[in-house]
Amino acid sequence: MSKSHIINRRKFLGFIGCSCGGLFLNSCATVPITERKQLSLYPESVINRQAAQAYDKLKNSKKIKLINKSKDLNNIIDIGNKISKSVSLFFKNQNQEDPTENFDWEYILIDNKKVKNAWCMPGGKIAVYTGILDVAKNTDGLATIMGHEIAHAVAKHSVERMSAAMAVNVTTQIADIFTGGKISQTRNTVGRATGMDVLQLGVMNPFGRKQESEADYLGLIFSSLSGYNIKESTNLWERMKKAHKGKEPPQFLSTHPSSTNRINNLNNWIPKIIIDYPPVKI
Repeated sequence: MSKSHIINRRKFLGFIGCSCGGLFLNSCATVPITERKQLSLYPESVINRQAAQAYDKLKNSKKIKLINKSKDLNNIIDIGNKISKSVSLFFKNQNQEDPTENFDWEYILIDNKKVKNAWCMPGGKIAVYTGILDVAKNTDGLATIMGHEIAHAVAKHSVERMSAAMAVNVTTQIADIFTGGKISQTRNTVGRATGMDVLQLGVMNPFGRKQESEADYLGLIFSSLSGYNIKESTNLWERMKKAHKGKEPPQFLSTHPSSTNRINNLNNWIPKIIIDYPPVKI
């Protein structure tokens, strides 16, 4: 790599780091409970509306099969309702604004044993795949999964990801002006040499892992508030680790923490969360 393509790593990250300063000073929000500052450049109402439209389209798609009546679906709905009510009541008891006030909660169960996944769209639109039910194994395991997904929505992670992507693009362009195109040159050179996007590896992947860890933490809190046994979360991730069959990518290549790191974090958080966030009375 030629010297013209080299830029100091600290300066590089300084240019493209997503911070609540400069152009984005008035576009900050705060994640509930963790109080982490986050960038918020998109109206939440717009994203929630778009998510609801996408959710409806998915429900009507012929590419998936929905399970409309089953004990598993009833369990998913019961857990979701319990967590959503507990979250709202917690913030009310704390005299804080309820971040889910404008959510329109909805739950679907997708019949696909091969997919070990669940997700929650902005605005409270949740989907669970049958493939993850065997990993969840029990109600407390499923509550861990749903608490995590609900936490993504409560923390407005989708809004933040879209805002961060926009901020990276804008700051990269500005940085190129002041560095004579060094940012793009470095990105292109590294990309050609390694097949990897340096911005993805150095900024977006760590950013994604931070959100995932935050969702793990908040998810435990929400499950605890709802009266579920959060100690089951470590067993869940042991089962998830086993289900991956050793095929997890190295953490730095992933937007998710490794299962091992997740388990270590959970073990560190659980004792304090049990004390600080006991079940609320609904």
